[in-house]
Amino acid sequence: MRLTGDAEVAPNTNLMKPRRNPVRGSCVQTAALGAVGSQAVHQLNRRQLLASSAIALLLSSRVAQAALLKGALPWKPGAADPPAAVTPEGWHYFTPSEAATVEAFVDRLIPPDPQTPGGKDCGCAVFIDRQLAGPYGRNEAFYMMGPFQEGTKQQGPQSALTIAQQYRKALAAFDAACRDKFNSKTFAALSDEQKDDVIKGLENGSFKLDGYDGKTFFTQILKDTQSGFLADPIYGGNKGMAAWKMIGFPGAHYDYRDWIDRHNQPVTLPVVGINNHPNWTQ
Repeated sequence: MRLTGDAEVAPNTNLMKPRRNPVRGSCVQTAALGAVGSQAVHQLNRRQLLASSAIALLLSSRVAQAALLKGALPWKPGAADPPAAVTPEGWHYFTPSEAATVEAFVDRLIPPDPQTPGGKDCGCAVFIDRQLAGPYGRNEAFYMMGPFQEGTKQQGPQSALTIAQQYRKALAAFDAACRDKFNSKTFAALSDEQKDDVIKGLENGSFKLDGYDGKTFFTQILKDTQSGFLADPIYGGNKGMAAWKMIGFPGAHYDYRDWIDRHNQPVTLPVVGINNHPNWTQ
């Protein structure tokens, strides 16, 4: 039916023909309406339609069940499924040459200083490697059946490649560009000043990659490095909770009720992660 104002007009079914909708391959009906003439037309306004739908929904709904909680939340230590702790040995997705590039890259995004280790020693490359080897790298949260076509940035990712595949393609193009510009040297073999110049070039678009957008690669690896630096150490980054200690974040405590009214005061709770919390067992 086709809405006309507050009414729907019943189409002439003899004039309806099915048409294949290119979106998701579903079938829709299109109709060319002729003159209604003297035929009787049944009209249903929107208010009646919505009211009848609401009544049907209420009658079909099950009675909600609730429980009253008193004293404390029904939580038992170790009752949940903890994430598997990442061990730093080996690489699950990166090749050795890719891993060397990523380690050198994250160590310039987060360079070490006397108080805090850099991105490499904090495990940011290990974090990215494990993420690419898992659901994140396989785009399991994305619809990946196509059609794939170029979209705007506001429309989100449109690539047929998974994030892991994009990393592999970008790292190959990045390695080739570095070798071409620096007399066959890899990015990891460059001086810190040269590495910083290359990274700045990726960010501002002056350092070009063949077959991949350098700015897109920079944005992706920066985001993933930040995530690895600040995530719980159980995922492979933030080794020794160095990032949390640097910013004064006490970590995975059960709650902070005792600190709600203590404004502008440093939190003096001990820094703990999921894997070393006294109330968490694997």
